[in-house]
Amino acid sequence: MKRLTIGLTATLVAIGMNAFSQTNVFDDIIAPSPDHTYLEAAILQEGLESALQTSPAITVFAPNDDAFTQLAAALGTDINGLLALPNLQDILLYHVLGSSVPASAVNNGDVVVALSTTNTIKLTKTSMGAVYANHAMVNAADLMADNGYVHSVDAILLPNETVVDIALDNGFTSLATAVITAELLPSLTDPLATLSVFAPTNQAFDDLATALGTDINGLLALPNLQDILLYHVLGSSVASSAVNNGDVVSALSPTNTIKLTKTSTGSVYVNQAMVSTADLMATNGYVHVINAVILPFETVVDVAIDNGFTSLTAAVISAELLPSLTNPLAELTVFAPTNQAFDDLATALGTDLNGVLAHPELADILLYHVVSGTVLSTDLSNGPVPTLNGQTVNVDLTTGVMINSSNVTTPDLTVANGVVHVIDAVLVPSLASLNELNEGSILIYPNPTSDQITIQLEQAFVKEFQISDMNGRILKSQLIEKQLTIATDISTLPNGDYYLTLLGDEEAKIVKFSKI
Repeated sequence: MKRLTIGLTATLVAIGMNAFSQTNVFDDIIAPSPDHTYLEAAILQEGLESALQTSPAITVFAPNDDAFTQLAAALGTDINGLLALPNLQDILLYHVLGSSVPASAVNNGDVVVALSTTNTIKLTKTSMGAVYANHAMVNAADLMADNGYVHSVDAILLPNETVVDIALDNGFTSLATAVITAELLPSLTDPLATLSVFAPTNQAFDDLATALGTDINGLLALPNLQDILLYHVLGSSVASSAVNNGDVVSALSPTNTIKLTKTSTGSVYVNQAMVSTADLMATNGYVHVINAVILPFETVVDVAIDNGFTSLTAAVISAELLPSLTNPLAELTVFAPTNQAFDDLATALGTDLNGVLAHPELADILLYHVVSGTVLSTDLSNGPVPTLNGQTVNVDLTTGVMINSSNVTTPDLTVANGVVHVIDAVLVPSLASLNELNEGSILIYPNPTSDQITIQLEQAFVKEFQISDMNGRILKSQLIEKQLTIATDISTLPNGDYYLTLLGDEEAKIVKFSKI
């Protein structure tokens, strides 16, 4: 019996010693680390050491001392200032998962729940094997204790709502998947960044896939996917109220600039894409929802901007035609008048460039310079060519290339969405046929509208009306008896700007309206 008692005592002591020898993430990894002294101090101050010592399965993303120093500098304070933050405990708990997760178990795009319920953590594993928790890179992985893992990170995670959260929380599944695939979560989850994101809807991605003859998986496999997505992001916070018509802004993609339009009816466009919901605000910037994916391709507008066609560019902006001409998937032929051509027109009209820009039929004049389709100089032949304003220009190849009475001085400047031919005179359509009606003789309401427009006329001259998009494609046409009031349903049209062309026996009128 005595020997049995001694044996039992020895066994209990061995068990006790074994239990005492269990390691934990705080005492055996964080506290002894010379690179995590500020984290240790924060944990002790908030009384969280016990949780890290006793939790049976835990993962800690441990910011090093440099991470604390960098955050303090960004907030204009010091370490004591960080330790005095009222939500410090929540910040610390945001670095802790309630399960043991080695780096090998991380999948790109994992969204995991921390001990803080304020927000989720977005994980990235790059094609090169780097692991990120939000914007923080793991610089030492898999520091293992008996109750879990510590992954040292180079930045402090803040449980703030970011532009990524807006995408995840509002069903932007295609955009979120694309951001994950392009490994851009670290860039967009930085809580101290200042960003503006133009966020295409799921339908916008579907529309692009259809236009390219593929599906969402085909889009995700595009070799320039990251560049396309960065083209949707500005490195500053820009509210819709700060947009001016004609702003040309730089995106995080250096491939091309973005051209912004604010119409007289208040619509905002990003290239060809209309902002359908503006000013969704996150801690690190704004999200503006758009109805199309924008592509950083060179368009006919870039030809004008990059080659000093300042008068033409100003006219396109003034006429609110940037959305029409920046569509990267359109096929357009533009006859581009030089600055001198605009000066000559101004002189002929007894005005200056500002007078030309204020012309009530400016949009019609400019659309008279645009032909649907890509027509190279070698494709031209003698005769009339229809333009987007509904009239035709005449091509004469007898001596060189002439469009009406203007000469093509530089042909075939090709871009992604068509071709530009430089001409030495502004083409002037038959404005009388486009402006027979005096101002106030036509009313469209409501404008903007959502499902129906009504046209009220003072003269019953209309025999037919056509509705076309900003690229000149006729989407609806109808023959009618001459009447003063015309109503038509547009509920099936996508949101955007449109042209309504009213055709009579010898007169016509083009009016712009918006569907929202």
